[in-house]
Amino acid sequence: MSDSLLSSLQSGVLSLTLNRPAKRNALSTELIEQLHDALERADLDRDVRVVLLRGAGKDFCAGADLDELLASVDRSLGENEAAALRLGSLFQRMHELPKPVIAMVQGRAFAGGAGLATACDLIVAGSGAQLGYPEIQRGFAPAMVMALLRRMVGEKLALDLVLTGRVLWAPEAERVGLVSRVVPDAELEQATLALAETLARSSGSALAFTKQLFYQLDGESLVDGIARGARVNAIARATPDFRNSITQFLKK
Repeated sequence: MSDSLLSSLQSGVLSLTLNRPAKRNALSTELIEQLHDALERADLDRDVRVVLLRGAGKDFCAGADLDELLASVDRSLGENEAAALRLGSLFQRMHELPKPVIAMVQGRAFAGGAGLATACDLIVAGSGAQLGYPEIQRGFAPAMVMALLRRMVGEKLALDLVLTGRVLWAPEAERVGLVSRVVPDAELEQATLALAETLARSSGSALAFTKQLFYQLDGESLVDGIARGARVNAIARATPDFRNSITQFLKK
């Protein structure tokens, strides 16, 4: 793995650090591919229980690499669609990963960087963090993230954010449901690591069942959702983690 993406594993938490601080951790083609590879390895590694995504320096991620975007003007429609899909499929891969993915957001998370954070299961943000999708102000569209954003904050607010490109400070982002938790900037790393380590101590199978069921319920009726939940409930009872956890609890 090159220096653009740093990786470390401790106490079941795989920390992936976007490491292009001079470019505010802009998402280059290389960095996107490295994230794909890292998530694939995280999926296969039994020692990884939680993935923590963070940015080096003052900002989480300012979005796409502008030099690459400018160069894309001369590429074909097919080439640009394929490139865009690699970022979009990264968002999808994060959802499909049967392990929680947490974003630790400091400073600015704009455009593709905000999309990357939005695609995480949980977002812990410093109180001074800013999130926004300002692509329209650059003659562009925040295209891939809209499929996620409209589900998270509702149609009216999502459309407001993508049409105006206005930026939300972390406390407002928390109020509208875009951010999971907001903590003082000075406590961001400690609070996020504590959350990640708490999750990492949980049953791996229970985490996977819970995350997968949560996203599978999207768009289902109440009846179908309860039926799916009952099936997952029954499967979970057959796991060693369930048996061991109940046995240990009864011994207390």
